[in-house]
Amino acid sequence: MAYVNPTGEFTRDQRYISTRITADGRDGYPVEPGRYRLVVSRACPWANRAIIVRRLLGLEDALSMGIAGPTHDERSWTFDLDPGGRDPVLGIERLQEAFFKRMPGYDKGITVPAIVDIPTGQVVTNDFAQMTIDLSLEWTEHHREGAPKLYPEELRDQIDKVNRFVFADVNNGVYRAGFAGTQEAYQKAYDRLFSRLDQLSEHLADHRYLVGDTITEADVRLFTTLARFDAAYHGHFKCNRSKLTEMPVLWAYARDLFQTPGFGDTTDFVHIKEHYYIVHKDINPTGIVPAGPDLSGWLTEHGREKLGGRPFGDGTPPPPPRPDEVVPAGHGAPA
Repeated sequence: MAYVNPTGEFTRDQRYISTRITADGRDGYPVEPGRYRLVVSRACPWANRAIIVRRLLGLEDALSMGIAGPTHDERSWTFDLDPGGRDPVLGIERLQEAFFKRMPGYDKGITVPAIVDIPTGQVVTNDFAQMTIDLSLEWTEHHREGAPKLYPEELRDQIDKVNRFVFADVNNGVYRAGFAGTQEAYQKAYDRLFSRLDQLSEHLADHRYLVGDTITEADVRLFTTLARFDAAYHGHFKCNRSKLTEMPVLWAYARDLFQTPGFGDTTDFVHIKEHYYIVHKDINPTGIVPAGPDLSGWLTEHGREKLGGRPFGDGTPPPPPRPDEVVPAGHGAPA
């Protein structure tokens, strides 16, 4: 597979399956506990968002989760972590099977996160941006007691605005740098990325969170890129003006979130590195996965409490991860 655009700027294919699972079932898929399976890979930043939101909201019993391995080929993500290489609920070896079952010959990206309808085995949606919003707004009946409001009505316009520029310049910006095929395209993406990171640093210097005084959807979306920055984007994608650990405000902000239940305990650095350095063979043809970086700093004191704020608002932290969803030992930050 080739990821770099040899003619210049990388453009992400955003043709996702936009079907929604809603409380009223207007798209034909009503919210029903136990009916759907969220398919993710811990390596993927877009999927990591869904893992975090599901955990914060306490949807584990209502929405089961299948975890694909960190690498894939041109045919899609595989369930190589499961016994026999098959998802134990869906019974499939590749996520591709669920896409083809609904749309034979599906010719767009077979991406995670995806939600699959268990009774039919058909994919419902892979629209990652809408997916986490719907987990907040459409699945409320099944939220845990004390679930935070990640997309509060009074802050939605601000959250949407932040999400738009963070996606364009940071979440997708690192890919625009890494998959650029010309020096000019790379330089443009690099400049946009670090200009935006500098602006975010300025804002977060005196605000604990991006919008309001609690964790919102905006923080979830920025966190998954920051968590991968030194492990993958700094070297692999040539986003090397500064490491995250060399940007004091963003590094403290990222550590604050990492140490918040639902964030660091869903982050798998081994899977992250294996995905980027093995899958992107046109960038790293040897497939060698780097031994670093040193991860011990993630659990050091961050000092962000002095800015005030309440991580979960009027809610409470989620309980520890379910035993079958714990990040494997040695894959997180060392205690």
